[in-house]
Amino acid sequence: MQLTSPTGTPRTRRRLKAALLASAVSVCLVAASAPPTPLGVGDRLFPHLGNPGYDVASYDLAFTYSGDNGKPLQAVTTIDAWTTTALNRVNLDFDRGEVASVEVNGMPAEYADAGQDLVITPDAPLPEGSWMRITVRHTSDPVPAKGGRSGGWVRTGDGLAMANQADAAHLAFPCNDHPSDKAMFTIRVTAPQGHTAVANGLRSAVVRAGKSTTWTYRTQHPMATELAQISIGRSTVLHRTGPRGLPVRDVVPTRHRAQLEPWLKKTPDQIAWMEEKVGPYPFETYGVLVADAATGFELETQTLSLFEKELFTNPAFPEWYVDSIMVHELAHQWFGDSVTPRTWSDLWLNEGHATWYEALYAAEKGDRPLAARMKAAYGASDRWRAAGGAPAAPRAPQDGDRFGIFRPNVYDGGALVLYALRQEIGHTAFERLERAWVSRHQDSTATTDDFVQLASDIARRDLTGFFRGWLYGEKTPPMPGHPDWKQGTAAKLPEPESRARP
Repeated sequence: MQLTSPTGTPRTRRRLKAALLASAVSVCLVAASAPPTPLGVGDRLFPHLGNPGYDVASYDLAFTYSGDNGKPLQAVTTIDAWTTTALNRVNLDFDRGEVASVEVNGMPAEYADAGQDLVITPDAPLPEGSWMRITVRHTSDPVPAKGGRSGGWVRTGDGLAMANQADAAHLAFPCNDHPSDKAMFTIRVTAPQGHTAVANGLRSAVVRAGKSTTWTYRTQHPMATELAQISIGRSTVLHRTGPRGLPVRDVVPTRHRAQLEPWLKKTPDQIAWMEEKVGPYPFETYGVLVADAATGFELETQTLSLFEKELFTNPAFPEWYVDSIMVHELAHQWFGDSVTPRTWSDLWLNEGHATWYEALYAAEKGDRPLAARMKAAYGASDRWRAAGGAPAAPRAPQDGDRFGIFRPNVYDGGALVLYALRQEIGHTAFERLERAWVSRHQDSTATTDDFVQLASDIARRDLTGFFRGWLYGEKTPPMPGHPDWKQGTAAKLPEPESRARP
């Protein structure tokens, strides 16, 4: 994710282990007569997010769009999952929609709301290790209640898009809304004539019936719920070819197609540049989704990154800057999408890496020296830590502020950790580490401890002490190789003032 202000200025498949679930699983065995209770997997930053007791294998999402982006969509969500403990009830994260019916394994099930959970009571308890299919017929409302949370659906000038990071997928569909539980997705969208629907993965079917069309897309790799993307609008889909024959598709408002093309045609070369750094692109397709909306951010939704149109049309943004932001979201396809954080405290692994490759691309292609940016970040690092916590121990967001964890301490602060690591172990070992990281954890989840261990293995020495200060310290350690760098010597990063991060 790349944050901006409201005015447009910036700002394997490993499962949750026992330590994360221990406090939550015990409440799954609640008697059926007890009141419905919201649950969570115990994430430090979002304690009520996700649900214990099962492991989702796949989602099948079906939405019917009326053509009015102010009206709820009719929807059916089908979830296939394995139970990991015996369950009398199953909790799903879901809010901002009306539920019409719920079935478990083809049989009607009772359900009730509890906080932002949909609590389902099957007609019979579900044994540990059993397969279950949950089908929920519901609405999906793109308009939050007055004073309600934003997120989920984003209304655009000609339809809808999705923005679910960090904890908002359940505002659009019932799910286990935590990145530790990745799953395969099938997405079906029915829309009126004149609209085009695009979603994560590859298109598998287009069926026209009367005055509407149904598009079906399927992922070929598991995906976290926060990375789901659906675009519905009066759009044009542009096709081109990336490295090694990779299908590249961009989705743009039809009326802006010509204006956006000079930017979009850069994507294949940007993918090739990233592959030189870290290895093969990890998914079945990639593309840019340009939304005619004031989102306040860009977002790395899997295989189809979301961008504000203004990023490409505002003449105040230099070419090098726009290019580097495109690379930021592209880099997330490796760091965050393919290798997903097991908890939200591991966010620096996503944003620090995406910012690192953003800065490296600006240095190599835009003549924006990397050392100058890192020195500026170093000068501000103590201030960022005081405001937002250390990079691997970010402070929790305030209630209702889902963007509260997306602070400079995990963006340039995270990239600064990587720069210090490269200084410490050398360029060659660092590049081996980056390639090994995305290869070893592809399609899975990983933690900060996993990164520290792999870095130590590749460096052939214990780096725990080095990382302890850089990732968890209240103060920023001395920069290896730059004893002259001091705190408080740089007030802001070398970016356009009109789009600087907060």
